[in-house]
Amino acid sequence: MTRAAKSAPAGALPYFRPEAITFLRNLAKHNDRAWFQPRKSQFEAELKEPMLTIIRKITEAMVDFAPNFVRPAEKSLFRIYRDTRFSNDKRPYKTHVAAWWSHQGLAKTSGAGYYFHVSAKELIIAAGSYMPEKDQLAQIRHWLLDHHAEFRKLLQSTAVRRTFKEFEGNALTRPPKGFPAEHPGMDLIRCKQWGLAATLPAETALKPDLAAIIIRYFKIAAPLVTALNTPIAAAQAPKKKVLFGLR
Repeated sequence: MTRAAKSAPAGALPYFRPEAITFLRNLAKHNDRAWFQPRKSQFEAELKEPMLTIIRKITEAMVDFAPNFVRPAEKSLFRIYRDTRFSNDKRPYKTHVAAWWSHQGLAKTSGAGYYFHVSAKELIIAAGSYMPEKDQLAQIRHWLLDHHAEFRKLLQSTAVRRTFKEFEGNALTRPPKGFPAEHPGMDLIRCKQWGLAATLPAETALKPDLAAIIIRYFKIAAPLVTALNTPIAAAQAPKKKVLFGLR
């Protein structure tokens, strides 16, 4: 194959070329600046630009089923650089490319949202609340006191069970302080995260219909994401002003 044939095509496509997977595989072996910096333009052509194109196609579809998550693609894309400030692992780069859609008005990784990432090993598609802030964690738990049955119904729907696996939940070993130990929804309330994830072969990222595949998964997870954000949105809603001591 000629060098010209290996060069990235003009204009990013909404899926990846095999060269992207090869790059990620090599990055896992040579995770240092000396290897990455001379190849940064290749990373941008084979991974960053296709990611942005994929994100834009998914976001366009979200207008119909998740309009509160529509945002510029650059806001959804995660940087390839790792934050090593508080980590013993000083490798500077992630070995995957990832995107996260958070609800408008919420910090980038808070609340419940939509996520996917591509590595040399797999494509992961997920949705839910993975890192809720302290107040959001409490809001979801209190909401589950009265809504555990409907939330469980969402988790057990046929479409969800065929498509996803539930997060392990990173659960507490005992009920949170102030919650009734014998509550029928305690298995859900003890969780620190709630959501769904699916793992597909890395080769899925090479398919021209990659964006459509991710959209299909996101649509199935949308009711669960909406449910998890319900108590968070309620807590953020402007409070009615009190006039002369009356509401």
